[in-house]
Amino acid sequence: MDNSPKNDNSHTTVQILDYQIIETIYSGSRTLVDRAIRKSDQLSVIIKRLKNDYPTFSELVQFCNQYAINKHLKSPLIIETYSLEVYQNGYVLVMEDFGGMSLEEWVVKGKNVLSLIEFLQIAITLCNTLNILYRERIIHKDIKPSNILINPETKQIKLIDFSIASLLPRETQILLNPKVLEGTLTYISPEQTGRMNRGVDYRTDFYSLGITFYKLLTKKLPFQSNDPMELVHCHIAKVPPLVHEINSKIPHVLSEIVNKLMAKNAENRYQSALGLKYDLENCLTQIQETGKIETFEIGRRDLCDRFLIPEKLYGRESEVNQLLAAFERISTGNTEMMLVAGFSGIGKTALINEVHKPIVRQRGYFIKGKYDQFQRNIPFSAFVQAFRDLIGQLLSESQSQLETWKTQILAAVGDNGQVLIDVIPELENIIGKQPTATELSGSAAQNRFNLLFSRFMQVFTSIEHPLVMFLDDLQWADLASLNLLKLLIQDTGYLLILGAYRDNEVSPVHPLMLTLDEIGKTEAIVNTMTLLPLSESDMNCLVADTLNSESSLAQPLTKLVYQKTKGNPFFATQFLKSLYDDKLISFNWDIWHWQCDISQVKALAITDDIVQFMALQLQKLPIETQKVLKLAACIGAQFDLSTLAIVSETANSLTLMADHLWKALQEGLIIPISEVYKFFTQTDGISTVKRIAANAHYKFLHDRVQQAAYSLIPDDQKPALHLQIGQLILAQTAPDQLDEKIFAIVSQFNLGIDQITNTEQRDHLANLNLMAGRKARLSAAYPASAQYCDLGLQLLANDNSNPWNRQPLLTSELHIEAANSACLIGEFERVEAWVKAFLNHTSSPLEQVKILEIQIQSLIAQNQLSEAIQVARKTLQQLDVELPAHPTPEMIPEALEAIGEGLRIENVMNLPPMSDPKHLAAINILSSMASAAYMGSPGLYPLIVLKQIELSLKFGNAIQTPYAYSTYGLILCAYGGEIVAGNRAADIAIALMETLKASSFKAKIINLVYPFVRIWQQPIHSTVMPLIEGYQAGLASGDLEFAAYCIYNRCQLAYAAGSELLQLREEMQTYGEAIAQLKQTTALNFHQIVQQAVLNWTGEADDPQQLVGTAYDETTRFPQHQLAGDTYSIGSVNAHKLVLAYHFGKPEDALEMAEIAEKTIGSIIGTVFYGLFYFYHALTLLANTKTLPISEAVTKDLEHLINWETHAAMNFAHKCDLIRAEQQR
Repeated sequence: MDNSPKNDNSHTTVQILDYQIIETIYSGSRTLVDRAIRKSDQLSVIIKRLKNDYPTFSELVQFCNQYAINKHLKSPLIIETYSLEVYQNGYVLVMEDFGGMSLEEWVVKGKNVLSLIEFLQIAITLCNTLNILYRERIIHKDIKPSNILINPETKQIKLIDFSIASLLPRETQILLNPKVLEGTLTYISPEQTGRMNRGVDYRTDFYSLGITFYKLLTKKLPFQSNDPMELVHCHIAKVPPLVHEINSKIPHVLSEIVNKLMAKNAENRYQSALGLKYDLENCLTQIQETGKIETFEIGRRDLCDRFLIPEKLYGRESEVNQLLAAFERISTGNTEMMLVAGFSGIGKTALINEVHKPIVRQRGYFIKGKYDQFQRNIPFSAFVQAFRDLIGQLLSESQSQLETWKTQILAAVGDNGQVLIDVIPELENIIGKQPTATELSGSAAQNRFNLLFSRFMQVFTSIEHPLVMFLDDLQWADLASLNLLKLLIQDTGYLLILGAYRDNEVSPVHPLMLTLDEIGKTEAIVNTMTLLPLSESDMNCLVADTLNSESSLAQPLTKLVYQKTKGNPFFATQFLKSLYDDKLISFNWDIWHWQCDISQVKALAITDDIVQFMALQLQKLPIETQKVLKLAACIGAQFDLSTLAIVSETANSLTLMADHLWKALQEGLIIPISEVYKFFTQTDGISTVKRIAANAHYKFLHDRVQQAAYSLIPDDQKPALHLQIGQLILAQTAPDQLDEKIFAIVSQFNLGIDQITNTEQRDHLANLNLMAGRKARLSAAYPASAQYCDLGLQLLANDNSNPWNRQPLLTSELHIEAANSACLIGEFERVEAWVKAFLNHTSSPLEQVKILEIQIQSLIAQNQLSEAIQVARKTLQQLDVELPAHPTPEMIPEALEAIGEGLRIENVMNLPPMSDPKHLAAINILSSMASAAYMGSPGLYPLIVLKQIELSLKFGNAIQTPYAYSTYGLILCAYGGEIVAGNRAADIAIALMETLKASSFKAKIINLVYPFVRIWQQPIHSTVMPLIEGYQAGLASGDLEFAAYCIYNRCQLAYAAGSELLQLREEMQTYGEAIAQLKQTTALNFHQIVQQAVLNWTGEADDPQQLVGTAYDETTRFPQHQLAGDTYSIGSVNAHKLVLAYHFGKPEDALEMAEIAEKTIGSIIGTVFYGLFYFYHALTLLANTKTLPISEAVTKDLEHLINWETHAAMNFAHKCDLIRAEQQR
C-alpha cells in the first residue's frame, strides 16, 4: 500500500468521465485520490485512480477486489463505494466524501494530541468496525492509521481500502520477498509474512490494530528499520517495548491490552472484537467516572463463536528442536539432509515449516517442491517447483540486485544456461535468452547437467544467505531427482535439504531407500526423524484448545476422536471440523461455551479410512464443485484455472470455473497460490477492461484431499477421463509451447492409453512419448526417458500392421532413443534387443550408424572391448573404411607417411566442412571405438587417429577432427620424434577447435596439446596455465574425465617446472579434492602419486625415498596397479622414486631404482617425466662411477636430451650442461 501520502490542494480543471476534479488530496507511488463533483447530481465524491497509464494485473485485481467487497458493506463505519468505472486502461473507484482525513495525518503527523478518552472512543469505534468484518467473514489485512479516516469536526470514523482484503475465512500466505508482501510491512502480522507456519485469519487484523494503537499512543512504531527482512524478523521474533514504557501517561492495563493484541501467535491475541471492546469500554468508563484507569484482568469476556482449530504443533517439541539445530549447523557452512518420515497426515510438512523463523534471522531462502502421485514420471518435478519458487522470490528484488544475481548465475553456468532453462523455463526471466547448448551424449550430458545444477545451487548457498530446500512426498520422486539429490548433498555448502516421505509406502528396495543407503555410505550428514501419531494427552490439548475448555471437560470427546483417528493430526482436525459442520459441536451463547453431543458422536458410523472420510466431506459440496475438483485431482496436486477450464470445456469462462471452485476455497479444501484468484471471483465491470494474460493457480490442502477427489471418479471412467484431459490440453497448446508442456500432456494420455484403439491415434501418442523421452534424456532424466520410449514402442507394436512399414521414421527414432536411454541406465540386455530389432528391419549402413554407436558404447561400458572393436570394424567396412584386424607397430610409419609431409595449417583450415553422411558416420564410429582400442588394442589406437585425419584431409573437417590432430601431435612427438611436425599438428588442433567451435572436445585437446606436445618446444612453465582453461572447459561440457586429467597434468608440469613447493603442496591438496569430487578415480590416482612426491620434498614423509604418506601409499597401491595392469601408474611411480632416490638416497640406492624405472619408462612416453627420466638416469650412473665405469648408457641418455635441446633449449640445455660437467668430474 502507499505509505507516504502527499496532499496537493491546488485546484485543477481535469475531467474524468462524468466527474469534475476539484483537488488532489493524496498522491502516492501508485495511486491518486481526488475530491471531485459528480456532474449528474453535483454530489461531492472521492475518486481513487491508478497513476500508471498501463497498470499491472495486480493493481487491477486490487481495485476490483476493493469494489466487490465494499459494495456489500452498508455501514456508517465503513466508507461507502458508489461505483467502479473503466477509465483508460484501468479503473477509477468512486466513493463517498464525508470530509474525512486519515488518522495518520490528523494525529500522528498533525499537531492534535489525543486524550485518553478520545483514543478510547476511536478504539471502541474500530472494535465495532472489526466486529462487522468478523460477522461478514472479511479479513481486511491492511489496518493502519492511514486507512482509518476521521472527520475533524464530527469525529466520525470510517475504515477504507479493502484492496487486499479477503472473503476467505482463512488464507495461506505464500512465501514472498518482504518488499512485495501484501499489506504494510510496519503493520503486518507475523503470519501475514508467510514465515510463521500459520494461516491468516481475522486475527491478523487484531495484530495490525495493536500496532495502530501503539502508534496513536506513542507516535512511534514498535519496530523501525529500513531493511524489509529486519522488519519481518522483528514481527515474528522480537518483543517491542511496552506502550507505558515509552509514554508513562498510559495506564498499565491499556498497555497490557495493546500488548495482547500484538501477540506473535494468533491464539494468544484477543479472539473477538467484542472481547476487546469490553475491556476498552471498562477503561473508558473508569476514566470518565474516576479520572483514572485501575488495572483489571483483561480478556475475561473474550470469547469467540467461530470454530477455530489451533495451528500450533502438539507433541513435537523435540523434533522442532532437532530441525532448528540442523539449520544452525548449516548456517556455518555445513550441508545436511534431514528426513521426516511418517504416515500421511502425521504432520511432516507442518513440522518442516517451523524452520521459517530462523531462516529470516539468517536472511536465508526457503524453497519447496512436492512430488505428485499421479505424475511420477515427470523428471525433477519437485526441483522445478522449488526453483520456480526461488526465481519468484528473486524477481521481486530490486533491479540492481537482479543484475547481481544475473551476473553470478551466468558466471556459474557459462554458455550452458539453456541446459537449465530447458528444465526451469522461468530462469530465462533473470538471465535472458541463452545460446542453444551443444547436444552431448551419454555420460557427458549427465556430467554437464549435474555440474551445472550444482554450480547453480552454489550461487544461492552462502554465509550471507543459506538455502533450505524442502522436497515433499519423496516416496513419489523420479530416479533422476534421486540421482540429483545424491550429487547436491555432497557438493554444496550452506544447504539444508529437508525431505518428507511416507515410511509405510516404501520398502527397503524402494528407489528412495536405496538412494538414501548410497548417500549414507558417503560422508554426507543425513538424519531421519520418524513422526509417530499424537499421544492421547497431546490430542486432548488440541481438543481442549479448540473448544477453549479445561482438559478434563474435553477428555470424553478426545477419546472418541483418538479412537477414530488413531492420533493422526490431519484426520483429527478434519474429523472435528466435520462434527462442527454437522452441528454436533456448537457454541452455546447462553452459557458462553462450546458444547458437543457425545452420544450422537458415538452413534456416528464413520469410516476409519481418511480418504473415504474426506470423500464423504467432498460429497457435501455442490455438484458442480465436486465435478471440478475431480478434474483438478486428475491434473495434479497443483492446478491452474486455465487448464481446468480447458479440460472442463469451459475455456471461455474462467469466471464460471472460479465460481465452481469458490465453495471449496471457503471450506479450505483447496488453497489459492496467489491473489490472482480474486480477479475471477468478481464479475462487476471486469469484462469491460481489456484482460491481460492471467491465470489463477491453486493447490489441494493435502494429498488426502486430492486422493479423495480422485476416488470419487469411478475406476472404469478414469482412463477415459485422463485421455480426454490429455486431448483437450494438447488441442489448446500452441506448437511453440508443446515442448514445455510435453510431460504433463503425455502423462495424461498414458494414463488413458487403453482407451486408444485407433492406429493413427496410437501412432500420434507414440510420437508424443518420443518427444517426452528425448526431452527427458536431454535433461539427464534417463530412467524416465527409457519408460517413455518403451511405451512409445508398445503403442506402435500393438497393431496388426508392421510399424516398420507403417511408420518407418518414427519406429526407427524410437528404437534409437530407447537403446540410448537403456544404455545410459545400464540395461544392456534391452540395448541389444533394440539394436537387434533395428538391424533386422534396416539395411542401409547410414541408417544403422546411430544405433551401432550406442551398441559400441554399451559394449565398452560392459568392458567387452574386443566385441566393441569388432562391431566398429564391421560397421566401418560397410562405410568403405578399413582397419587392420591385427595391427602391428610397422603399420604406424606407413600410416604417418600417408598423411604426408605437406601438412600445413593454412591448407587444413581452408578445407570445407565434412558434409557427406557416409564420411561423417565413419568419423563418428572411429571416435566411438577410440577408447576401446586405447584400452583393449593399443596398437590400433594410433591407426584410428590417423584414419580420422586421413578422412578429414580428403573429405573436409568434422567436429572430431581437432581432437584427432591433437592426438596426431602426441604420436609424432612421442613415437616418431617429429617434434616440429607434432607441434604443427597441435597448432592445427587448436585453430580448428576455435573455428569449428568444438567446445565439447576442448578439454581433451588441451590435455594432449600442452602436456604431451608443447613441452617439447616451449618452456614448461608456459604450458601450466592453459590446462586450467582445459579443466574449466571440461567442467562446462560435462567431460569430467579430461577435466580431471587437465588438472593432474597442470600440477605435474608445475612440479617439473620447479614451482615453489609449499605453494604447490597447497594447490595440489585443493585440486586433489576437486578431482575426488568429480569422482574421477583414475586421474586422482595419477595425481596422488605426484602429490606424495611433493609431500616428500616438504618433509612430510618418514622416508623421503618411499612414496608413503597421507596422499599415497605405495605399499598398498603399487600391488593394485600391478594386479590391474595399470602400466602408466607403475611407470610414474618408478620415475618419481628415481628422482627422490637420487636426491635423498645413496648412489647405490638410486642406481637400483634407475634399473627398475628403465624397465617401465616406456609406459609414460611423451610425458614430462619421460624426459626427466633420462636426465636422472644419467646423473645416477655418473654418481656411481666409483664402482662402475662411465657406461655407454650415459651417452645414450645425453643423446636423447641433446635432441630435445635442439627444440626446447630452455627446458634441456642446463640438463645437458650438468651431465657434461659430471662427465668431466
